[in-house]
Amino acid sequence: MTSDALDARQPADSDPAPDSHASRWRETLDKVSHRVEALSHYRHEGRVVRATGLVLEAVGLRLPLGSACLIELSAQSEERYAEAEVVGFAAEKLFLMPLGATSGLLPGARVLALSGNRLDVASARRFPLGDTLLGRVLDGNGRPLDDLGPLEQSRHAPLDTPPINPLARAPIDTAVDVGIRSINALLTVGRGQRMGLFAGSGVGKSVLLGMMARFTDADVIVVGLIGERGREVQDFIQNILGKAGLERAVVVAAPADVSPLQRMQGAAYATRLAEDFRDQGRNVLLIMDSLTRYAMAAREIALAIGEPPATKGYPPSVFAKLPALVERAGNGKRGGGSITAFYTVLAEGDDQQDPIADSARAILDGHIVLSRHLAESGHYPAIDIEASISRAMPAVVPGQRLRQAQQFKQMISRYQRNRDLINVGAYVKGQDPQLDQAVLLYPRLEAFLQQRMDDVADMPHTLSDLERLVPEAN
Repeated sequence: MTSDALDARQPADSDPAPDSHASRWRETLDKVSHRVEALSHYRHEGRVVRATGLVLEAVGLRLPLGSACLIELSAQSEERYAEAEVVGFAAEKLFLMPLGATSGLLPGARVLALSGNRLDVASARRFPLGDTLLGRVLDGNGRPLDDLGPLEQSRHAPLDTPPINPLARAPIDTAVDVGIRSINALLTVGRGQRMGLFAGSGVGKSVLLGMMARFTDADVIVVGLIGERGREVQDFIQNILGKAGLERAVVVAAPADVSPLQRMQGAAYATRLAEDFRDQGRNVLLIMDSLTRYAMAAREIALAIGEPPATKGYPPSVFAKLPALVERAGNGKRGGGSITAFYTVLAEGDDQQDPIADSARAILDGHIVLSRHLAESGHYPAIDIEASISRAMPAVVPGQRLRQAQQFKQMISRYQRNRDLINVGAYVKGQDPQLDQAVLLYPRLEAFLQQRMDDVADMPHTLSDLERLVPEAN
């Protein structure tokens, strides 16, 4: 019999140090508790039977879509496990999409189903939220990319949220000052509106987004950099967003070199952050660059699991995911906060009829088109006023301002239609009084539409300039 057992049989009044026994029992219980907490939380285990392209096939597991798994890697790998998500199934096979690199994967590798939230890797299913993230740069998994320390004090929650009843949403009835003269005057944005920024590559969309991030009247800014080049992430944060903009912002970066699942997750996480701040009653500016990269990531996953392509290589599920993401933005319930969102849409080859651009135009509350011709001529911001529209503008501005904006657009349009005649000297003054007025005012109209990237054009000054300019055409 052990000495501990003998001590236990002795009467309590003969024990010279009863407190020492109690402390030893507590110490023993603490050790057992720590060992129990360190035990694996895996409930199921399967095996990898096929690895082709982006998708792994596993058997022996029965898990719902969206479940998180760990895939065991070889002992020579830097990481012991690779994280993955269930993206589909066929009969008894599960289709898994890894969130990171899977170098070291072996045939028949174990697949472990995650359950619970206590493992560090399981935190990828519950993402950090809250004010502690302001000024931080995170990846698509909610992990810090900066050197400002861990996010242990942050509140965590899943990505999915129940949709808001459309009848419970507050209406769009208040204008938002974005600090861009042409947008404030002619494409006025309402609080809670979702706008698309349609542009080809290299026409200044990132700079325009940075200006709106710095100048817009919002409590919190959430920036999602989805599928962009890694170099552009640092450039956007340091040179375009700036230190002042980052102080009230959260940046989620999922560049082009990460898995398509993580790119989609990054877009959903940025939206979830904006929803959380909105639910606190704040006015949020959500900037996502770009919606097209999100759609491309969804296409990669859908094609990898065998979904047939439909429109220009895009499977039907892609066009179902776009509105599901966009509809999460907007106003909250009456009396609550709002999410005013700007989504960039890449027009491949400057084709405005690209399937993603066409689909985005249908589900958004307006579109701002950037023109390559204007950008090449040194006109900045290169907004094509004729091709752009804000659907919420009639609800947030008085009738007089709406008529002034329409008249401004009409003069620009009339001048552009007759530009060739004017340039070759075939235009004869006096035949069309409205064209005469457009020709007279065009230098001032063009100057009104241009703005330096460090120049703030607030709403009062913009409306004052528009008031002085447009009545001269009456």
